[in-house]
Amino acid sequence: MDLFTARAVSKQYANHKALDKVSINVPDGHIFGLLGPNGAGKTTLIRIINQIIAPDEGELFFMGRKLEPNDISYIGYLPEERGLYKKMTVGEQTLYLAQLKGLSHQEAQKRLMFWFEKFEIKGWWNKKVEELSKGMQQKIQFLVTIIHEPKLLIFDEPFSGFDPINANLLKEEILALRQKGATIIFSTHNMASVEELCDDIALINRSKVVLSGAVRQIKKTYKTNTFDIRYNSFDGDLRTILPGSFQLISENQDIEHRQALVKLPAEATPNDLLNAILPSVTVYSVNEQIPNMNDIFIQAVTVQTPQPVTQD
Repeated sequence: MDLFTARAVSKQYANHKALDKVSINVPDGHIFGLLGPNGAGKTTLIRIINQIIAPDEGELFFMGRKLEPNDISYIGYLPEERGLYKKMTVGEQTLYLAQLKGLSHQEAQKRLMFWFEKFEIKGWWNKKVEELSKGMQQKIQFLVTIIHEPKLLIFDEPFSGFDPINANLLKEEILALRQKGATIIFSTHNMASVEELCDDIALINRSKVVLSGAVRQIKKTYKTNTFDIRYNSFDGDLRTILPGSFQLISENQDIEHRQALVKLPAEATPNDLLNAILPSVTVYSVNEQIPNMNDIFIQAVTVQTPQPVTQD
């Protein structure tokens, strides 16, 4: 079941088409990566989901029905450009923002105390926001985003400005939120974070969705049947013992073994590769080269041909 769906959403700004019939399906309880280069249309779509702006055409569905104005209370949004009142104290401001999200003063204070203790930041309560570093301010805004326990969370570049320790802390909390049932739309340029966190993605480029589906299925689709082989050195050229349809991409010597990348024809298997070389060399390992999301991102944006990926 999808918690959120956008169908053929378009948005025009003067002479710029920000979104052109964009459709995405965000499964309930998943972390969904909304990806794309700068200016692709991601922020426009996020603003439409948050009802900050309206689409020119298309339909939006939330929890199985059309998105309604009061659904904003079920959404938590952490924008890339953070916005806290610099002169207010952290405690005063977080209480105020939590109550804006529908919590009573008592419940807001109770939940904030839990998170302040968990993040070991109780000492910040009476400090003014302007006294905090950028990373500290982002941590406060993250707490405010999740404090009302929304069904849909939207994080736009949530790790920007964080050191590795705090970025890892935030990743753990995002995974814990999914475990508790939250659905998350996660917008980032960091493909390593996509690999770690996302179940599904949609890649937008030049206002159109050019790639979408489950991360594992996308990576499977982009595989090239290329294998990394580690083997002992031998007298001769590896090409001389490979079938003619096998392509030797590279060959190197590491500290202990020879290493080669070999691309197999579509119908060939790793067993075929092993059968060809085992009479001549001792093989220590054979590993398929799975493309990472960074390579897939670059390839999809460069080619820009829509490739929806079907689920298994």
